[in-house]
Amino acid sequence: MTFQWTAVATFLYTEIGVILLLCVPFISPLRWQKIFMIPLWNKIANYWNKAFLTIIVLLIVLFLDAIREVKKYSTAQGTEKAANINPNAYDHIQMKLFRSQRNLYISGFSLFLWLVLRRTVTLITQLAKEMGIQVAMEIQVANTNEAARKYMEENEKLQQDIIGSTELECMEDLQGTIALNEKGKCENEQALEEDNKKLRKETEKLKAELKKTSNALSKATNEVTAVKKQSEGLKREYDRLMKEHERLQVGGCGSLHEQNVLKLY
Repeated sequence: MTFQWTAVATFLYTEIGVILLLCVPFISPLRWQKIFMIPLWNKIANYWNKAFLTIIVLLIVLFLDAIREVKKYSTAQGTEKAANINPNAYDHIQMKLFRSQRNLYISGFSLFLWLVLRRTVTLITQLAKEMGIQVAMEIQVANTNEAARKYMEENEKLQQDIIGSTELECMEDLQGTIALNEKGKCENEQALEEDNKKLRKETEKLKAELKKTSNALSKATNEVTAVKKQSEGLKREYDRLMKEHERLQVGGCGSLHEQNVLKLY
């Protein structure tokens, strides 16, 4: 085996070992991400894409060369078999064909596993990121739940405090209302008592005035009665005097007629 195919075979075995190591179940993607975050890998990552493309090109060249060799020795094998040449030469061609086929398999599997390795590393990195995001979200959810629980406890405590303070305020307001009602009742009673006193005084005053007025009315009534009696007496006296005056007039006229008659005689 030449040096180049020895290197390709070694590279193939290394790929197989790395892929098997990446597939070990007890090493989590987060641990692989930590390994990939080592400063050495960070330095290598800057040249990773260039190295990947370079190795891809080399493996493709070797794979195409192996295909060419296989076709070459397959054609030569048919030609030599048809010509019935020396068996040693035929065995030599068979050996060359076997080596070319081996090189084809080595280069083909190396190219395939190199692509698989790249994809595996990419998937592990993405899975590690998703797991990291999931862990962060779980922590955030736990913190949110804890904050919500504390908030609910504080809310319940606040509601209890509010209910207690409200009941206390209601009791105080009720007591204050009762006190105000009692005070208002006392004030109303005092006001009513004062009003009753004023009414009594006014009633007594009105009674005194009524009594005074009644006395004055009685006095006036008596005076009126006396005046009426005096007027009736004066009227009777006036009538009597009128009658006497008429009588006197009549008597005076008769005496004058007699005197005139006597004078005639």
